[in-house]
Amino acid sequence: MLMTLIAANGMWLWTTIVILIWFALAFWPARVAARKGHSFLGYFLFSLVFFPAALIVAYLVSDRTKGVGGAAVA
Repeated sequence: MLMTLIAANGMWLWTTIVILIWFALAFWPARVAARKGHSFLGYFLFSLVFFPAALIVAYLVSDRTKGVGGAAVA
């Protein structure tokens, strides 16, 4: 009985740690996309489901914060 309880508590701990790391990693593509003028929330949700694809897409999308000729938009 005690071993089952200890094993269950250990499982909850590792599950919580994995979920926290998963959410923390999801911020990476979202932040990259937001810096380029794209939706933070959209990329955050995208990266929760497909992290590798979201990271690649976030780095490959065009930068909406720059105007024509590379000048920054105010």
